Amino acid sequence: MIPPLIVREAVERGINLLAITDHNATANIAAVQQAARQAGLVVLPGMELQTQEEVHVLCLFDSLEQAQALQETVTDHLPDVPNRADYFGEQFVVDETGDFIRREERLLINSTSLSIKAAWEIVAGLGGLLIPAHVNRKAFGLLNNLGFVPTDFPVEVLEISRHLKPGEATQKFPQLSGYPLIQSGDVHGLDDFLGVMEFRLARPTITEICQAIHQTGGRSYRILSQENAEVK
Repeated sequence: MIPPLIVREAVERGINLLAITDHNATANIAAVQQAARQAGLVVLPGMELQTQEEVHVLCLFDSLEQAQALQETVTDHLPDVPNRADYFGEQFVVDETGDFIRREERLLINSTSLSIKAAWEIVAGLGGLLIPAHVNRKAFGLLNNLGFVPTDFPVEVLEISRHLKPGEATQKFPQLSGYPLIQSGDVHGLDDFLGVMEFRLARPTITEICQAIHQTGGRSYRILSQENAEVK
């Protein structure tokens, strides 16, 4: 997706906070942040990391430097397999206008050799937030691939896919009971918008988001549907 178009779509939908979480990659975050500077849109840096268990986890940070530090580790733990653009598609890095800078030559869709616990340790050590993503899905979901929510590190929150309401999710998957649940937009294209989260924050930081998730300090959140109707 082209950075100015991402920003325009977000602004038109009334979104003022989003995260860029490309698969095992952070190279395009800066471009979106630069494109958003004059739009009143806060862009959190992040990554959708694929662990050795083939589980997707969202890694969110306050600063680009934190995300880039994670990238260094991920690159060291990603198989050195070249991308086949004719089969998997191009992996472009662009500037804030969407102009081509370079290609990512290493295939980014592979699993890293990092366990989910190791990923949490790295992300937490950098001051970030790790969220197991779309945990109810068969493909790259925590419950399908592990069968349970890990207890050997603190799980702050879990993301469920948009076709389930939180109450339905906990009924279908009792393992989710007791955990805060969120639903992201999961946008892979401008036409793929699925909905938003509404956070009550003093400022757009990881600490504030964690407080909102746990409903402490006057912070809170709710899940909104694509039409901005509350579903939580």
